[in-house]
Amino acid sequence: MTPTAIFWPMLAHVLLVYVVYVVLGVRRRASVRTGEARAAQFKLRGAEPESSITVSSNLMNQFELPVLFHVLCLALYATGGVGIVTLSLAWIFIALRYVHAWVHLTSNRLRLRSPLFQLGAAVLGLGWVWFALHLAGAV
Repeated sequence: MTPTAIFWPMLAHVLLVYVVYVVLGVRRRASVRTGEARAAQFKLRGAEPESSITVSSNLMNQFELPVLFHVLCLALYATGGVGIVTLSLAWIFIALRYVHAWVHLTSNRLRLRSPLFQLGAAVLGLGWVWFALHLAGAV
């Protein structure tokens, strides 16, 4: 395995962000076309219809916790810390982001979404612990 393998989960997240942007555009256009909303409503977050505000919220989510993911990946690459454990944790985190986004954009059931988020945060936290151990020379 090459250290650059850590960039594939990062690219997978970038793809997810673009998919969410497409879904947001589709839902916003549909809400205007059906009369559910007027284009001017998209100026303010609170005025947006529910069909698109959940997508907008998910898009914001993609720039919160995942920022720590991208920093971790770059730090692992820069310090030679990319290995099977860190790469596995990265892919697990990204898989959880995809499932979280799917739930958020479909049923939006908090009973499913919240545990997915928490599990993703825990996996990412493990990645940071592993990075700290790597820096300390313990792994």
